[in-house]
Amino acid sequence: MVRNVTLGSRTFEVVNVILLGLLLVSCLYPLWYTFCVSISDKSAANAGLVTIYPIGFSLTSYKEIINDRLFLNSFWISIQRTVLGTVFSMLVTVLMAYPLARPQREFKMRNTFMWILVFCMLFNGGLIPWYLTIQHYGLINTIWALVLGGGVPIFNVILIMNFFRNLPKDLSEAAIVDGAGPWSTLFRIYIPCSIPVLAAVALFISVYHWNEFFNGLVLMNTSDKYPLQTYIQQLVVNIPVGTNLTPEQYKKLSELSNRTLNAAKVFIAMVPMLIVYPFLQKYFVSGIMLGAVKE
Repeated sequence: MVRNVTLGSRTFEVVNVILLGLLLVSCLYPLWYTFCVSISDKSAANAGLVTIYPIGFSLTSYKEIINDRLFLNSFWISIQRTVLGTVFSMLVTVLMAYPLARPQREFKMRNTFMWILVFCMLFNGGLIPWYLTIQHYGLINTIWALVLGGGVPIFNVILIMNFFRNLPKDLSEAAIVDGAGPWSTLFRIYIPCSIPVLAAVALFISVYHWNEFFNGLVLMNTSDKYPLQTYIQQLVVNIPVGTNLTPEQYKKLSELSNRTLNAAKVFIAMVPMLIVYPFLQKYFVSGIMLGAVKE
């Protein structure tokens, strides 16, 4: 294909590259700035001197994190929540989307259930009924309150449902002719053909569970049950009261500050999602576009 390169098209490409470059910098700079603060000297960080590079290299904050039992415990709770929440939500979402994607002659209540889902997506009962429901099931202060509290994202159900509807009907018809039942058709035909949208939705759900902090604040009664983001939301350096401090404690306090320690914890909290995202990014655009449009 021969492309006619004009002055206008070149100008558009240059402007486009500049705008995308600025957008990239605006997205990466907060991450880089947080990392620079976390490894900078206490006085430089507190004075606001850190901008685009660290000042006075120090790993004291990261050493403190290694010895912070509550931080490591909250990190482990967030890992459990993300894994369990993603698996549970994906299972429920797929099992809801599959019958809703079938023709009405096969699932006569399809439209009724669809209206119920849309209504629940637009309106909800509020915070207090939601809390009382979780309390009634005895889930308060347990990991399952975090997993089940937002376990059915309706928007994701609609995305996967539309993707299933766009798959060729010949596939399911051929499976039925060969003797496959609904379960075999779902797990052997639909799911293998839906990897892009499933990967994109799994990314949505995992990021939600990893970054969400409010549920932990409301549903957990003790700080040792907090997920990572709830713990970070209440960060503070506990300075011992009184004069009975050891020389090691005085040295630690002279090198440590809320600003550097909090920055180190925030940076560590971002790392897992930064590691996972590149593996799912290739499915992101195609999965969302195919699941968002119904032919």
